[in-house]
Amino acid sequence: MSQYDEGHTVAGWTGTAIATVGSAVLGAGICVDSAALMVGGLGILAASVLVTWALHLSGWGKPPGVRPRGQWPMGARDLTARDGHVDCWGCRLAGRGRGAAAVPGGASDVVAVAGDPEPAAAEVGR
Repeated sequence: MSQYDEGHTVAGWTGTAIATVGSAVLGAGICVDSAALMVGGLGILAASVLVTWALHLSGWGKPPGVRPRGQWPMGARDLTARDGHVDCWGCRLAGRGRGAAAVPGGASDVVAVAGDPEPAAAEVGR
């Protein structure tokens, strides 16, 4: 178990899965010299970025920085995403997180909707 809060989100894993498929299709297109497969792979890669961004904006991602350990489970939904996260490029591109409505830190309103919190790597030895 990692001590860091990286990639433990529905948005992160969904985007990675779609990008993996897009990379495989693009690679197959390069191997068989098929323009249709190469364009299709690039389209799937572009879709992975848009799907990840949409999931982040709908609360299935996470704000920048480390969240409290109790909010690390995969099913934790971020309720502050609607107002935007401070220092988040994805939120800024969507026009969020620039005004006074943005909550600094933003992690206080994250709610776990499924699963148990994972034990900290440092706490396992206690």
